[in-house]
Amino acid sequence: MEKKYDLIIIGGGPGGTDAAEAAAKRGLKTAIVEKSAIGGTCLNRGCIPTKTILHTAGIYREAKNGGCLGLVNQEGLKIDAAVLQDHKNEILEKLRDGLTYTMEHCKVDIIEGTGTILDSRRIKVGERLLETERILIASGSTSMKLPIEGSDLPNVVTSDELLASVRVPDSMVIIGGGVIGMEFAAIYSDFGCRVTVLESLKRVLDNFDKEIGRSIAMILSKRNVDIHTEAKVNSIARADDEQRLICEYEEKGNVCRAEGELVLIAAGRSPYVECLFSDESSSEVKQMKREHGYIAVNDRYETSVPGIYAIGDVTGGIQLAHAASAEGVNAVACMAGDPPPFNLDLVPSCVYTEPEIASVGLTADLAKAAGRKVITRKYPMGSNGKSVLTMQERGFIKIIADAESEKVLGAQLMCARATDMITQFSQAIAAGLSLNHMAEILYPHPSFCEGIGKAAAK
Repeated sequence: MEKKYDLIIIGGGPGGTDAAEAAAKRGLKTAIVEKSAIGGTCLNRGCIPTKTILHTAGIYREAKNGGCLGLVNQEGLKIDAAVLQDHKNEILEKLRDGLTYTMEHCKVDIIEGTGTILDSRRIKVGERLLETERILIASGSTSMKLPIEGSDLPNVVTSDELLASVRVPDSMVIIGGGVIGMEFAAIYSDFGCRVTVLESLKRVLDNFDKEIGRSIAMILSKRNVDIHTEAKVNSIARADDEQRLICEYEEKGNVCRAEGELVLIAAGRSPYVECLFSDESSSEVKQMKREHGYIAVNDRYETSVPGIYAIGDVTGGIQLAHAASAEGVNAVACMAGDPPPFNLDLVPSCVYTEPEIASVGLTADLAKAAGRKVITRKYPMGSNGKSVLTMQERGFIKIIADAESEKVLGAQLMCARATDMITQFSQAIAAGLSLNHMAEILYPHPSFCEGIGKAAAK
């Protein structure tokens, strides 16, 4: 038996690494078991590489349309996919190095390999047997596969494969109009790719305020994105020329076809539980309670097996890196018998399209469904000086407040820097601030955040 730990964490993503740092600061001897690169999906195959490429795509689109600003490129502008790939990999390496340094500084052991839970005190990694007082499962999620005929054909990919090797096809079909689908639609349409989005629900970004879904669809349609909602994909097949793929789908009772060099399946993510349990696992571990495939936990993040905890995507909660990070720190606090430091009633949701999208708290529809009387304040960002001078698309800031007290209950933003400004509303909701409190603050001019004061003051 190797050295004994106070806590072993399975998964080195944001939830696992932040939990490890929190545990180490409490003096716990801690280890992370990670099957691939430190940083998990978010750093290596999700948030960071996607936003890196989105940043390049946005600059590329603005530069191409920069003639009215006096930007002239007589030789033309083009994307060098190989250089972009190198740039993305350099960013990831720099962040991985920083994360590794942090873990080493905290004296957290990083153990490479796949962790299999034998019981509440033992984990097997290859031929190594590790003993621990507690286990925290932070194994995350994986791209969801769809049972569609032809989904195993070459050039039918998930976001993992698409990010692993950047290339710009002439055309692409994206199955799924959620956050992942919309961000990739924005990237590849900016690069000049003809994009078709097939979404089975009534609108894209269906879990956001309905005005947001409608507005982003209108904006992307002007950027060569063809969006079809209530479209059920039946099959994927090779075209006669063998160069393209054909998606056959049903829309409003009609059988339709969409073609592309690539088909991206962006239908969401499923919990990664592969290899967590094996024939060697105890019966108690094998029978760990799950709900729809996700590991079930109580309000202290403990599973049905005492001493084993779980956080993040694998538990079926909000699949966001910052939510997993907060859950990781909260779980460590619960292990110590302390109150969790993070309030997870207010988790902001963000989409990094252009314009950006961010939401927190109640929407008008949710408030109505709950029987709450609210008022809505909205400011169109087309009247905002910073938005106009930077040539932003249509956008808005919408605030939901209690009808009687006018305390802020929620906000939905669709504008430049929305993901940076949304925290101001999280703080307002948590502190019980009213619309008047937000309106009486002096905002700098010109700035995007001026829109917050304007929306609150109306």
